[in-house]
Amino acid sequence: MTNADISVEVFPTEALSQARRNAIIDVCIAAHDEENFRNLFVKYIPSGGRHFLGYLGDELVSHAVVTKRGAQPDGLPILRTAFVDAVSTLPAYEGRGYGSAVMRRLGAEISDYEIGCLQTDIPGFYERLGWRLWRGGLAGRDNDRVIPTPDQRGVMVLPLPSTPPLDLDASLTIEVQPDRIWE
Repeated sequence: MTNADISVEVFPTEALSQARRNAIIDVCIAAHDEENFRNLFVKYIPSGGRHFLGYLGDELVSHAVVTKRGAQPDGLPILRTAFVDAVSTLPAYEGRGYGSAVMRRLGAEISDYEIGCLQTDIPGFYERLGWRLWRGGLAGRDNDRVIPTPDQRGVMVLPLPSTPPLDLDASLTIEVQPDRIWE
């Protein structure tokens, strides 16, 4: 396969047809074996997302979405954060460059944020694309309350042109969303 076989399209959540939403859900469920993705557009990303869709011809084979959150490294203000979710590739297409193509396009198109952030169980995939593993303590932030997440692992950041200097060993908090902090 060559990069010419990979087509990546970008859509805001609001512009996704029901058929395209269903295809995204199908890819996410197949990739993660997690039925909770049926709630992707109802509970987690009803609006405001930017979806990156990887295609082989007309078939959707890979997906990732960015939503706006606020991450705050210790000693810095809250940063406008491109939080990446639902990174998924159909199992039959894994290892063929679709996920990488989607994540490269995503990384190139989030310069309107101050930093990229995601949580993963496979940091090596993201490290080769420029993401950096956060080594310091992690917590959620709900108004003025901090909720420590000492067991959380795999939080990564992508420095962007407007990212201030980072200390990856400092603590990092992120705004809490309904029913979740990092994942």
